[in-house]
Amino acid sequence: MRVDLFDFDLPPELIATRPVRPRDTARLLTCLAEDGAGFGHRHVGDLPGLLRPGDLLVFNDTRVIAARLAALRPRGDAVAQVEVTLLRPAPEPAGNDGCWEGLARPAKRLRPGDRLEVRGPEPLAAEVLEVAPGGLVRLAFDRAGADLDRAIAADGTMPLPPYIAGRRPADAQDREDYQTVYARAAGAVAAPTAGLHFTDRLIAALSAAGIGHAFVTLHVGAGTFQPVRVDDTDDHRMHAEWGEVTPEVAARIAAVRAAGGRIVAVGTTALRLLESAAAGGAVAPFAGETDIFITPGYRFRAVDLLLTNFHLPRSTLMMLVAAFIGLDRMQALYRVAVAERYRFYSYGDASLLQRRDPD
Repeated sequence: MRVDLFDFDLPPELIATRPVRPRDTARLLTCLAEDGAGFGHRHVGDLPGLLRPGDLLVFNDTRVIAARLAALRPRGDAVAQVEVTLLRPAPEPAGNDGCWEGLARPAKRLRPGDRLEVRGPEPLAAEVLEVAPGGLVRLAFDRAGADLDRAIAADGTMPLPPYIAGRRPADAQDREDYQTVYARAAGAVAAPTAGLHFTDRLIAALSAAGIGHAFVTLHVGAGTFQPVRVDDTDDHRMHAEWGEVTPEVAARIAAVRAAGGRIVAVGTTALRLLESAAAGGAVAPFAGETDIFITPGYRFRAVDLLLTNFHLPRSTLMMLVAAFIGLDRMQALYRVAVAERYRFYSYGDASLLQRRDPD
């Protein structure tokens, strides 16, 4: 499928650089059966009245780490500044369990054997083991385990996406804003952004309305939000991310379905994990990596409704939305969102979409 079908023009002022407060006052553009051929304009806080008793919200409880590190690279008498965004733990050479893969900018300043020094509250150092195309690096830190996790948390900043970081630096407020209120399992380097709209108050209101919730874990990688840089979707290689659906959650989803309830994925990350776990037709326990790439024509097995933000042009997330509600409907949704001046991307507004299966 042609990637340019997922392109659109977005006025820069519609890119949100801060979330609304309270979180659940964000606007919600709906594409539901009751909206007919049109769309509904509501707020995230309206969800208890939009969903039904017996429905089940599935949240991604991954926790974003402070993955962006400002480092110095001394070499002889020269010292260069390098920024590294950690991506995932890497296979370790013998005797070292503190290795990570990351993206370095500018990577041209690095070569294997270089030492990187992070001079934060908990000084940290790493040896560059490998420099690969595209700025990918493999690093061996001078500490490991909980000691390394604590140093990264102290020295790093939240890995805001480029469309925010290019306008302002990350600050202390982002440590709260770029994290869901239910974040638990540390490991993501990008937020599951649909979940950013939820407050404890909203979750309690949903429970009071008979709408349940469950948690899965998918450690979101930086590649999730990147535009596709090929002309045809067949030529795109999807990044892999680690996720888990526990036996208890799989059983609960089966019970909700058997009782006639609907499964509502909060975010494309939760949806991708549930669909990966449903490869056999029904959601089963799952633990491992998934590189599922969902494009129009895909038949969904696990999810009935999707809550999601508005995504980057030419991104795999737009393709997933088009698969969920149809290409024409997705294009109309984005035209309405721009015309009605919804706020876009990670800190922006949201949409609630009902699945429309292909004929």
